[in-house]
Amino acid sequence: MVPFAGYNMPVQYDGVLAEHKWTRESAGLFDVSHMGQARLTGADAVATLETLTPTDFATLVLGKQKYSLLLNAEGGILDDWMVSRPEGNGFFLVVNAACKDQDFEILAENIIGDSHFEVLGDRALLALQGPKAKDVMQSVCPAACELYFMECGSFDLLGQTAFVSRSGYTGEDGFEISVPNAIVGELWDLLLTHDVVKPIGLGARDSLRLEAGMPLYGHEMDVGYTLVEANLGFAMQKSRLTRGDIRGIDRIRQQLDGGLDRVRVAIRVLEGPPAREGAKILSEDGAELGIVTSGVPSPSLGYSIAMGYVPPASSALGTKLKLEVRGKPYAAEIVTLPFVKNGYHRKPKA
Repeated sequence: MVPFAGYNMPVQYDGVLAEHKWTRESAGLFDVSHMGQARLTGADAVATLETLTPTDFATLVLGKQKYSLLLNAEGGILDDWMVSRPEGNGFFLVVNAACKDQDFEILAENIIGDSHFEVLGDRALLALQGPKAKDVMQSVCPAACELYFMECGSFDLLGQTAFVSRSGYTGEDGFEISVPNAIVGELWDLLLTHDVVKPIGLGARDSLRLEAGMPLYGHEMDVGYTLVEANLGFAMQKSRLTRGDIRGIDRIRQQLDGGLDRVRVAIRVLEGPPAREGAKILSEDGAELGIVTSGVPSPSLGYSIAMGYVPPASSALGTKLKLEVRGKPYAAEIVTLPFVKNGYHRKPKA
């Protein structure tokens, strides 16, 4: 157990490597109740959200979910959010634990017209992730198994209302389940009665998300980065760019037009030890290009991987690099994301 964002959190139960592989092959259960949960309702809820984010929320229909970013006035990333509509009365938000007080204060200060903001401090959040997660949910909440990736709904679970989305932070199929605090212990125990489910800690959560190519706030993004630099353009719809009503739009447009100094890339380590956060990224001839923002030995791939920032001219797939670890340079190359193919349960194309 370690302190994390004001909470005591489990790093591991049975060991990071074992938990990582279990989640990839079976079903891992994560207690992520430290995340912030809130509801935004009212006729002007869309306007309130769009004032703070680059996302088109007018198109977010009932039963769908979107990934979005909270931006400051210069287009810097204050946090990343999951926003969904499990019910017809507005939006359900999940935000990062370390940022939630800031996020909720900003939301409250930027309410527009008929918008009503409520922090859901009485709800817990569990994430059930892995290829066998659906089998477990089939016995616990079968209606939720009708969801596809990035879909959500409101369901009865243990006699209470649960908000469930088919999403997660591992690259695997899975569900995030928001329930009242009063029943989370009962739900946790119920899920763990299934032989295919084991509890998973922060260590494996980090290695899983990194293999899936998912950025982590405070590592791959913070207020110093824009969504263009972080390669998160999918969080900004073309309609918003056309309207030009995004925070920091001038900076974002300048970067889209070629004025970009750095960009997030995926790196495979070809030799030497793992390159951790803060390691220098060098060109083949030793020129300093940028820094590693996250790095781990990949349990799934058998070699070390990393993400970091380099100039656009050095970001092409296959570019050979050096990573400086403990003062020595080791060979690496830029590869595509994700590192490990995802297992999302996507809706078949018509």
